[in-house]
Amino acid sequence: MDRVQDEKKLSSHDDTFNPIFPSLHNVSEDSGPRNYVDAPSPIRLKADTSSDEALKHIRTANNISISPALLTSAKELFEKLYLTPQKAVKGDLRSTFANPTPVALLGFVLSCTPLACELMGWRGAGGNGAATIGSYYFFRLPWSPSADDAAGGFWFTLASTLTPFFNAYGAYASDPTKPYEGLVSEGFHASYGFFLLFMGFLSLLYLICALRTNLAFVTIFFGLFMTFVILTGSYWEIALDHASVAAKLQIASGAFAFLACLAGWWIFFAQMLASVDFPYQIPVGDISHLIRSGTERAQDKEGFSA
Repeated sequence: MDRVQDEKKLSSHDDTFNPIFPSLHNVSEDSGPRNYVDAPSPIRLKADTSSDEALKHIRTANNISISPALLTSAKELFEKLYLTPQKAVKGDLRSTFANPTPVALLGFVLSCTPLACELMGWRGAGGNGAATIGSYYFFRLPWSPSADDAAGGFWFTLASTLTPFFNAYGAYASDPTKPYEGLVSEGFHASYGFFLLFMGFLSLLYLICALRTNLAFVTIFFGLFMTFVILTGSYWEIALDHASVAAKLQIASGAFAFLACLAGWWIFFAQMLASVDFPYQIPVGDISHLIRSGTERAQDKEGFSA
């Protein structure tokens, strides 16, 4: 009753300044379904109406309904930006220091792409990445656990192996005054091949896990898996003094590395577009729906048993 009187009172004011606010029904549980089409006339406020008085006539609903599509879109955007599922974390570092994920992707593509070209010998390149050793040190900044830490460890290992200070290949030289001879020794290539082999095994594990993410990730880890496995064969063929076979395997490994880099550039570009809210987005090939999660399977079992 008081509400009707208030509305009549306010509607009688002059129309010098009349911002319009929707007049909502009482949202109590027993008020029945809300019908905004047949709602009372809009409340018209006078220019000198105080903000407190105006707020008294504006009621908000008890619950705000957000469509599942909007929630799904926000979830996909978060995963595209951070390459990780959205979950509660302590602190506010993401908003303080911004999103570090593109930096890690940038480190990967700027380190791996030149190496892939060198492995394939484009324009006379070679040296197994020695010319770009600086990028292995300065672009491999760890940003998240597991996948990128392992990738960073690989690039630091490769950089250290190629750095004379660490004497990795010099230990295999017959003459200590000529450490470079270790680079062509059988023992060095046979030993380093095992490191590449288990990097390939690690990439295989990541590839299996990537089947729950997107096609871009699957392409990256498939390319890296093939790169490490074939490059292992190349090093072992060099150890057996099969230079021609080793050279062909090296070119093939570079081709698969280049494939992984293309996928890396693609997802990096997708992240940059999403970070600036660009009106056009590019897909990363979401395939998370193809393999149901363990949580969903457990919930189905619980619902079936109940």
